[in-house]
Formats: sequence, C-alpha cells, structure tokens
Amino acid sequence: MSESDEAVVTRVDQVLATFLDERSGSLTLVGPELEPIAQAARSLVLDGGKRIRPRFAYWGWRSAAPEGAPDEDVITAAASLELVHACALAHDDVIDSSATRRGNPSAHVSFAALHAAEGWSGTSDAFGSAAAILLGDLLLSWADTLFARAHMPEPAQRVYDDMRQLVMAGQYLDVLVQARAEFSPADAMRVAEFKTSKYTVEGPLHLGGAAAGATPAVLEALSAYALPLGVAFQLRDDVLGVFGDPAVTGKPAGDDLIEGKHTLLTALAMQSADPDQAELLRSNLGRRDLDSGEIAALREMIVSTGALDAVEERIATGASQARAALAGIPAADARAALDGLVDAATQRRT
Repeated sequence: MSESDEAVVTRVDQVLATFLDERSGSLTLVGPELEPIAQAARSLVLDGGKRIRPRFAYWGWRSAAPEGAPDEDVITAAASLELVHACALAHDDVIDSSATRRGNPSAHVSFAALHAAEGWSGTSDAFGSAAAILLGDLLLSWADTLFARAHMPEPAQRVYDDMRQLVMAGQYLDVLVQARAEFSPADAMRVAEFKTSKYTVEGPLHLGGAAAGATPAVLEALSAYALPLGVAFQLRDDVLGVFGDPAVTGKPAGDDLIEGKHTLLTALAMQSADPDQAELLRSNLGRRDLDSGEIAALREMIVSTGALDAVEERIATGASQARAALAGIPAADARAALDGLVDAATQRRT
C-alpha cells in the first residue's frame, strides 16, 4: 500500500469511527438493551477489513478530479460504502451459517450466545439470526445517512443506488446457484461478475469518477480495469475459501467446502474429474461434519484435476487485463494507486 493510499484508509477509518460513535450514542438512548447491537456494528465495521471499496472510490475520483480539489466529501461517501459492505457481511454469515468472521464469532453466533447466557425464551439460533439480520438492516440505513452527508452530485447518487441494488442482486444469484447445486462454470462466473466485479470494483470506481465529473472515456477505462479485476478478486476469494490458512483468513480450514459453495473452482474440478473424483466431490461438498482428512482429500482432488491451476491462470489474466486498462487513466497518482490495488485484490491471503 502506497503512503497516499494508506492515508486514504486512515481518513476513512476516522470518519467511520466518529460516525459510529455518534450513531451508537443515539441508538443506546432507546435503552441499554441496544448496547449489544451498537457494539456489534462497531466491531463488524472497525475490527479489520481492507477498505478496498473506499479505496477504489477515492482513486476513481482522483482519476478525474482537478488537481487540488477538496476531497472531504468523497472520503465521506467512500466511508459509507464500508457500511453497505458490513450489512452484506452480517447477512452473508447468516445465509452461509458461517460461525466466524475475521477470526471472531459471527454476529449471529454472538447474539445466539447472548440469548443462551441470559436464558431467554425461544431458541438461541433463531434469536441470533434475527438480531444479525436487523444489524445488517441497521448498517444499511446508516450507510444512507452517512452518504447523504457527502453532498454527492446526482450522477454519483445514481451509482450509489445501483450499488446497493447490485449487492442484493448478486447475493441472490449466489444463493440461487448454491440451491441449484449445479457445477456450472457459467453460473459461477456470473456470480463473480455481479456479486464482486460490479459491486466491489466497478461501482466504487464509477461513484468516485461520477463525483469528479469524469468523461465517458475515463469511465470506460475504469470499467475496463474493474471488470476483469473484480472477477479475479472473487476467484482469489474462492481459492482462499478452500486453501486459505485459518490463522490468516480467520475462517475454518476448507470453509467453502464445508459450506458447500459452488464456485468456479469446484465447477472446473467436476468438469475434469474421473468418476471416482466426481463422486468424492458430489457426496462431500457441503457436509458440515467434514474432518481434516476429508478436507485434504477434496483439496487434493481439486489440485489433481487442474482446477486450481486453471483458476490461478484466470486470476493472473484478470490482473494483466486490469493493468493494461490503466493506460486510459490520465492522472498519474491514480494510475499508481490502482496498479497497487491490483496486487491488493489478487495476491491477498485474507
């Protein structure tokens, strides 16, 4: 991360911390029972995260902004994207029944534990899921509150509206793919495009570009950078979900295998599998009681079919395509920062 990019992260963190202090204070005025919700919101937003979406938004703005233009509003708007993302994380963990997030208990698990500790009526799991869903909804409403303070021009407001729709649409596509349980490369790539490329990379870049009044040519260059990089970002996430180090990812070993995620990795493995390998994958993907030996066997099968190498090749291709598109970005500092973000998106370990 360059010094200037690091400064963007620091400023975004400061905006988020101040805003969450304010919102938490007003929330707990309702009653002390709201303190766990306020604390969960602060934890989900402030305890970790790479601020990748705010960074894309800022450098999308710098791609077209006049030299010396004040950037306080774009930092505020960029920070609001972290609240949208935190909403998605809270909901995603419920959808996937994920027990951990960044090495800590997921929100729904923490609220279930609170229910159990207090001895309240009903089931702890139902309470935990309900509380985490409401937490996500609260974070989305707070995102709108913070974004409104940025006084963005109408084109940037339209991008923000589209982003909020896209994250939900992409999540639904992901849920649908898992429900169909088909090993389809096309379906996996469609999820990568809409759940990640357009929401995580293109949307923030266009928000920043629109705020700066970017020309159609600059917006086109940002898209040419964003779309292949976004797919590569999602594919790296898929690889980490199977092969990532739990000590680094904060997730259990082989978490995507346990959750039964149908990704490009598993789709390509199934395409090249022999009958025994295909049965191994089909009968074990999504088993919640997979042990370490069974996870190792599935990993070996994915490697031996060539699926891992094929996905790594696609990640490298996406990174190269993104870098080639940077020639269309006129601002040198934005080009340099966006070049660094290629590595942040594709060579990460978390």
